[in-house]
Amino acid sequence: MDADERMRPAGSGRGSRILVTGGAGFVGSHVVDALVAAGAEVIVVDDLRPDVHPEPPEHLNPGATLVRAPVHDVDAMQRALRGADAVCHQAAKVGLGVDVGDITDYVRQNDLGTASLLLAMHRTRFRGRLVLASSMVVYGEGRYRCPDHGQVRPGPRVPARLAAGEFEPPCPACGRPLAPEAVPEDAPLEPRSVYAATKVHQEHLCEAFARETGIPFVALRYHNVYGPRMPRDTPYAGVASIFRSALVRGEPPRVFEDGGQLRDFIHVSDVARANALALTVPWEVTGPYNVASGTPRTVGEMALALAEAFDGGRVRPEVTGRVRPGDVRHVFASPERAARVLGFRAEVPFDAGMRELARAPLRGERRAAEVTIGR
Repeated sequence: MDADERMRPAGSGRGSRILVTGGAGFVGSHVVDALVAAGAEVIVVDDLRPDVHPEPPEHLNPGATLVRAPVHDVDAMQRALRGADAVCHQAAKVGLGVDVGDITDYVRQNDLGTASLLLAMHRTRFRGRLVLASSMVVYGEGRYRCPDHGQVRPGPRVPARLAAGEFEPPCPACGRPLAPEAVPEDAPLEPRSVYAATKVHQEHLCEAFARETGIPFVALRYHNVYGPRMPRDTPYAGVASIFRSALVRGEPPRVFEDGGQLRDFIHVSDVARANALALTVPWEVTGPYNVASGTPRTVGEMALALAEAFDGGRVRPEVTGRVRPGDVRHVFASPERAARVLGFRAEVPFDAGMRELARAPLRGERRAAEVTIGR
């Protein structure tokens, strides 16, 4: 295959049988929609845990087949894998968590769940393509540059400095301020939370399996995903969902630190399209890919844009100065590798995405409304 042929747009995926774990979830359900629309036969494995799905999800695509089972049920996974051409592994416990007491649940769902899926793939002699939902949290702090020492890796931020409102990580060599830069896929992995550690382990388990079996493996490192079907009122949700839930309650979005943390906010429909490309492009793809817009914004900017879209900004964000354990200051990505190899570029503009999120249904919102009406 020559270079020009490799860079043609993706195939439709029509006729492919694709297994999607966690396909009833926030990102997973949008991936399912994209694959069904492309003509794929989609099998969804999801246990519909009540802490994740407090009500029966209305967004399950009728064009997909649902297998209700946990991903660590190896026998159920073996049955679901029969005839599969590709696997899209979305099932995971997400978010930074509440405290270290969450550690066993993260390991059980993310690490053990992935190991169980791989065991089922081994037993069924699966030889298709594996795409894993990974995360930008694997990088820890992003990439930084010192004017004197060039590219440097700052250590974890010191609690005393954070308490004093000094949020920016200094140069580890001279202590001078650093300039944040976009993170490429070859940056060192340095997880700084339990969740981040499990995402790194998921990548490593899948890489080891791919090396032993020869299957193509792709890790899509999502940045801050937002959009319809985000979970409502849970500390495990993304920051955009937490802010939107506060606005619905008539409360100001509470922004940690000084609001200057840089992140890359990407719409869930773009993330779904990145998955569809990784699963169906007619050339072999392997390795990690950043899934990001390429245009970083501060958390404060995002909170203000969402508040303006929600009610004209009558409820303004509140900057608290608080620090969330395990959080990092700046992390945003270079999306160039995904553009070059997968043909993926984000398409949903930030302002349009925030306007949609301000009105989009969140998961669990119907139940909350019913409880309020019944009081």
